[in-house]
Amino acid sequence: MRELRVRKAVLNIGVGEAGEKLLKAQKVLDLLTNHKSIQTLSKKTNKDLGIREGMPIGCKVTLRDSEAVEFLKRALWVKNNRLAEYNFDQEGNFSFGIPDYTDFQDMKYDPDIGIFGMDISVTVERPGTRVSRKRRGRGRIPKNHRVGRVESKEFITREFNVEIIE
Repeated sequence: MRELRVRKAVLNIGVGEAGEKLLKAQKVLDLLTNHKSIQTLSKKTNKDLGIREGMPIGCKVTLRDSEAVEFLKRALWVKNNRLAEYNFDQEGNFSFGIPDYTDFQDMKYDPDIGIFGMDISVTVERPGTRVSRKRRGRGRIPKNHRVGRVESKEFITREFNVEIIE
């Protein structure tokens, strides 16, 4: 119950507008993950940016379990197995960005699609933390069972051979 695991990895591409550009971003995520992406909707209206509430402005894919681990290995390879210390939050989760999808192995530039970068957010947890998320019989996770920043950095260094840069 003390060992850590990757719960999920969420890939996000924020386009800022609906239309053809958003469809191209969804195609990029579909090619990278072999999963169907969903559109993300804006939560607020911003007239300066031309965004209305409920308007599709991005897309995302959630990967879990072994698929998340395999994709994370590929994504960290793109980053040369290096992450900055500020990428980790207090709960042990971490996020990083990739500027161009063509940096992945076996991905070629397609002039029809263009260039898209993405954000990757990874959630790290211990077994048994589902208790805090379920509907019936919800429980609390004690402090000594929660994942911290230091433990998460040690786990990522050990499991994925990642160098943490100060």
